[in-house]
Amino acid sequence: MPDTTPPPPPVPPVPPPAADANVPPQPSPYVQPAAQPNPYAQPAAPPNPYGAPAYAYAPGPRTNTLAIVGFVLSFIVSVAGIICSHIALSQIKRTGEGGRGLALAGLILGYVFTAFWALYIIGIIVVLVIGASQGYSSYSY
Repeated sequence: MPDTTPPPPPVPPVPPPAADANVPPQPSPYVQPAAQPNPYAQPAAPPNPYGAPAYAYAPGPRTNTLAIVGFVLSFIVSVAGIICSHIALSQIKRTGEGGRGLALAGLILGYVFTAFWALYIIGIIVVLVIGASQGYSSYSY
């Protein structure tokens, strides 16, 4: 025998209780309180209309190490500074590295210090030759 009982009627949803106008709603313990704004925070930078970050300048090429070494050596051992600076200039021309100004400064300082040392040694030799040609006299006047 088939079951002839009709299905039960659908249950209507229960409406929420009416909120009392005098009682404020209770805060949920799971919601974090709203963060207070930092009074010391810097204002946000305006957006860049071009989309790319704005840098003050683009980084330059890497400085040639021999240019730095040649510059420093031109103060200490001027001939070594001249040699390193010449090698650095040829490398800079070939590779496109930075440091051409340092290499040129090393060359100029190396040549100038070499000229000073040459003049100093020539001056000492001249003084010694003049002193030797005068001879030594033990007579006192």
